[in-house]
Amino acid sequence: MKYILAFLGIGAICVGIFAFGNSSNSTQDYMRIHVVANSNSSFDQNVKYLVKDAVVEFLIPYLADAQTKEDALEIIENKKDLIEAVANSALVQEGANYSAKVTIGSEDFPTRAYGDLLLEEGVYDVLQIVLGSGKGDNWWCVVFPAVCFVNSSNPQNYEYISKIWEIICRVTK
Repeated sequence: MKYILAFLGIGAICVGIFAFGNSSNSTQDYMRIHVVANSNSSFDQNVKYLVKDAVVEFLIPYLADAQTKEDALEIIENKKDLIEAVANSALVQEGANYSAKVTIGSEDFPTRAYGDLLLEEGVYDVLQIVLGSGKGDNWWCVVFPAVCFVNSSNPQNYEYISKIWEIICRVTK
């Protein structure tokens, strides 16, 4: 009988952890980043990734200690002009003859998986960076919790910098 009660108790805990992990997967809990290229030329697509790298590198130290999406949004709003300056500096460095426009708003995104994290289709708050005419393919990911900031020394590995993301990972495993 003790074993049955222990088994049921462990099962209840597992169900609770699973339910908690899934309940936090609301569009309201995440903030996306979206970089739109000037065009689909190989130059503009390469520039898009260079701008993305520069902006992400700039944001990492500021967003590392954000505890909530609201914290991240406030940081991004306060750094918006600097984010645009970083993007424009990367464009100048690469010889692009257009500029970047940074906005904060909301957008519709399709379902996307980031490792074990599945973000459902829906409207998300977003930091959007449009390069030039903004008629090219885009890149998007999650800026809070920061699950998609790529470590530039090894672009195949993700660098998780968010305390909230670390907690989510611990609870759902």
